[in-house]
Amino acid sequence: MSNYLSKEKVSEIFTQYGGESKNTGSIEGQVALFTYRIEQMSQHLKSNRKDHSCTRSLLALVGKRKRLLTYLMKKDIVKYRELIEKLGIRK
Repeated sequence: MSNYLSKEKVSEIFTQYGGESKNTGSIEGQVALFTYRIEQMSQHLKSNRKDHSCTRSLLALVGKRKRLLTYLMKKDIVKYRELIEKLGIRK
């Protein structure tokens, strides 16, 4: 894991969105974790514009999050709408 992502922060995210800290497989928790990581990488790229490896990683994370959100939307539209409302990632 990266240095900005401590075990306490990961367990806090999964507790808040996934139900409990040990439930690391929940779609909601994974999307919330990806969202947190995307925000951190975006902050890093604002000051380090030429960090191309970080840019590539950021695009890969955005793609993963999009695929998970598509899966969640097809599986349970109510949970999908609640999650995007909580995270504020769509309009």
